[in-house]
Amino acid sequence: MLTAVIIDDEIDAVYSIELIINEYCSTVSVVGKANSAFSGRELILEKKPDIVFLDIEMPRSTGFDLLEMLPERNFEIIFITAYNNWAIKAFKYSAIDYILKPVDIDELIDAVNKAEKRLGKTDNSHEKYQVLLNNIKINSNKKISIATTEGIEYVEINKIVRFEGEGSYSKVFLVNKNMLLVSKNLKEFEELLSHYNFFRTHNSHLINLDYVKKYILKDGGHIEMKDDSIVSISRRKKDLFSEMMQKYIS
Repeated sequence: MLTAVIIDDEIDAVYSIELIINEYCSTVSVVGKANSAFSGRELILEKKPDIVFLDIEMPRSTGFDLLEMLPERNFEIIFITAYNNWAIKAFKYSAIDYILKPVDIDELIDAVNKAEKRLGKTDNSHEKYQVLLNNIKINSNKKISIATTEGIEYVEINKIVRFEGEGSYSKVFLVNKNMLLVSKNLKEFEELLSHYNFFRTHNSHLINLDYVKKYILKDGGHIEMKDDSIVSISRRKKDLFSEMMQKYIS
């Protein structure tokens, strides 16, 4: 039997989550509940649960604050949130499970099943949580945390020239001519950086408008970047690109 705790300041949400677990998740037992980040921290340290259902927005401190207070995070986390905002992009990028309120029974069951499969396996869960915590702070520190095969790279957004997609992988090209290979597709980077002047010119290319050098119309059209790389632009994106550049310049 797996153990779980629920940390949420909304009594109705706690009741709903516990009811669903008791009714539909026979392999999971709720061993404790808390209604704040601080009491949640004490509960986790005391019960050492396998799964933590964690609300994001709580009075005084958030669920992210709670995670940063813990010496280690050796459990599976399922985030519960009523806010479908920019933070959701960070969840998707970090491959972390989350459920939107009001809690859907099937979504919660699916999240629990995924957590059960991950438990006991040696994977990069700790790294994924760290990537999430770093990217949640993206608005304040203007950096992005990228998990590569060698570890985690902390890259300033304004130092990224462009991304190039290759299936489920992406190449990240930096101003210093370095290139990082990341096991994330372009769609995830596009969503994460949508507020930072990045534009998807093509299925395989996501560029930083700060580094556009020329827009060349001949031969079907392409874009020359300041690092002298040449980027394709699809026919359906040409008008939108011109509009974006006009807004960017003005």
